[in-house]
Amino acid sequence: MEALALIQAYTGVGIGLIIGLGAAGACIGIGIMCASFLEGAARQPEMIPQLQGKVFLLLGLIDASFIIGVGLAMMFAFANPLLSVIPK
Repeated sequence: MEALALIQAYTGVGIGLIIGLGAAGACIGIGIMCASFLEGAARQPEMIPQLQGKVFLLLGLIDASFIIGVGLAMMFAFANPLLSVIPK
């Protein structure tokens, strides 16, 4: 019973780290990328259409990586594969 509690406690901490650090990393990455886009658009306004397409593509990729992390965290929260290791 103690092993079950430890696995669930460590899994909860891991889930918090996955979601928290993933969200922080995605927000920082999006902020830096959008700031660079605005700087590039201010320097060369004729390049806005080409830059805008790349920015939207990268926004989707950054968000997708965070959503994959959330999906993994939900897998550990609701279908934890580590619980099958505990001897009965």
